[in-house]
Amino acid sequence: MFTPQPIGFVSSPYKEASQVPKGLGAKHEAEGTLMILPDLELGLTDIEGFSHLIVLWEFDRSGGFELLGTPPADNRPHGVFATRSPRRPNPIGFTVVELLRRDGLKLHVRGVDMLDGTPVLDIKPYLSNIPAEKLRRGWLAEAEARLK
Repeated sequence: MFTPQPIGFVSSPYKEASQVPKGLGAKHEAEGTLMILPDLELGLTDIEGFSHLIVLWEFDRSGGFELLGTPPADNRPHGVFATRSPRRPNPIGFTVVELLRRDGLKLHVRGVDMLDGTPVLDIKPYLSNIPAEKLRRGWLAEAEARLK
């Protein structure tokens, strides 16, 4: 087992969880900055060539976990591993953001859904060879269909 250490921190317009868009139709279009620690700058080499990044981060303000919960997008309970709930056994978040530009240690991005000051655990380029028509949205698609 390892003990994760932040590689940087998020600068976000969201100061409280209640400000982050949630539920069906929520759009994550807010801009923010991933501020990487100075001793890790070399790891950003060539990142500018990617349009989107996967950001792994810590739900550092979430206490405890629930294996079953009712998400804002549905009125039915679902298992924590079938949701994006912050109340997880390992409080790890995953967000895909659009890389707007790099400015030294700062990655300016669009699509943040993290709180200001959130620890960043890792960044990876987003690469997918799965065509959109093959992706399934599980219970979320069913919840959206019930609203129509």
